[in-house]
Amino acid sequence: MDTPGALISVVIPCYNQGRYVTDAVRSAVSRSHRVEVIVVDDGSTDDTPAAVAGCARAKYIRQPNRGLAAARNRGLHAATGEFIIFLDADDRLVPGGIDAGARALVTHPD
Repeated sequence: MDTPGALISVVIPCYNQGRYVTDAVRSAVSRSHRVEVIVVDDGSTDDTPAAVAGCARAKYIRQPNRGLAAARNRGLHAATGEFIIFLDADDRLVPGGIDAGARALVTHPD
């Protein structure tokens, strides 16, 4: 499998983490791959919708609060990438992390 230019989906489930989610979205960058960022708002009551609205590159999905697993599954269903990364809203990907992960998967497909 050749991955340069492959689409990588980053699914970010979020519940009342509006103060963090923007940084999580900004950390989902790649030099070698296209990145699709999907934020699944699991019924937040804070400023999550406004925070994500400021992230032009993020696809925003809102659902009633159903818990982390349901939010991840909703994001997985919406994802169109060849690879999927689940990222919590209060975490960040390290610079180059997406590229290193894709390279490792291709180098060691087993």
